[in-house]
Amino acid sequence: MPATKSVKLNTGAEIPTVGLGTWKSAPGAVEHAVSFALQNGYTHIDTAAAYGNETEVGVGIKASGVPRGSFFLTTKLDNPDHENAAEALEKSLQNLGTDYLDLWLMHWPAPMTPGSKAAVKTIDWLNTWKSMEKLYKAHPEKLKAIGVSNFSVEYLERLLANAEVVPAVNQIELHPSCPQQDIVDFCNSKGIAITAYSPLGSDNSPLLTNEVVKKIADNYKVQPANILISLQANRPGVNVLTKSVTNTRIESNRKVIDLKEEEIKELNDIDKTLHFRACHPSWTGWGSLGFPDCKDADA
Repeated sequence: MPATKSVKLNTGAEIPTVGLGTWKSAPGAVEHAVSFALQNGYTHIDTAAAYGNETEVGVGIKASGVPRGSFFLTTKLDNPDHENAAEALEKSLQNLGTDYLDLWLMHWPAPMTPGSKAAVKTIDWLNTWKSMEKLYKAHPEKLKAIGVSNFSVEYLERLLANAEVVPAVNQIELHPSCPQQDIVDFCNSKGIAITAYSPLGSDNSPLLTNEVVKKIADNYKVQPANILISLQANRPGVNVLTKSVTNTRIESNRKVIDLKEEEIKELNDIDKTLHFRACHPSWTGWGSLGFPDCKDADA
């Protein structure tokens, strides 16, 4: 399936197929990256309260001069704010300097208390989702869509069995060494779009020097990063986040290739010999979230 310019959400809105992610982007650098991206064709900016850079992202948005209605903006509810969703929403809006969010995600189904370093089992993330639903229904002028991030099939099944609002998006790590096809298929069957993060496998990823990736990149005369980003953009119902603070890479990462079926198969087969997860924080109690046990790459 060739890449499209956008993916339709269950709200009727469209989320751009390629967006700029800001995870690990430092203050100062992220302001410029956001401003440059918006001025050079990007129409989706993704951030999170947990990244600690919402304010700088807001500065970059303002500096770009691009009208707010011209781009899609996503941020996320932080783990320590599961019991304070309303206050957290207002803080994110203030930090970003915007009146509304196109998409607000629960960052992890792993509630914490302020200052804690591990998920707290006495707080139920399902109650957090219900708080987000109430805010979504009460304030359509502030929230255009709500969704989740880092949700396994097990967690999605529990959510859907108890939810009034079906999440618009589930944002998860996706790359050839972490395909998570079961989650993609489940979300496609339920009308939940997927946003792929870490499509390169994170910084200094072994995927960037993988012979299969390099061969396909050479065939199209593009960078290996373009092939890895394109793989996600070619998956049905999937949009993808790129990440860079360098002008040339920000521009380059927007180039999406319509991959051939045999090329997609070759890329997917990488997982048979190189399997890892780039984002695997120990504090989540990962196994209890229903994700497979993946070995981290040295990336």
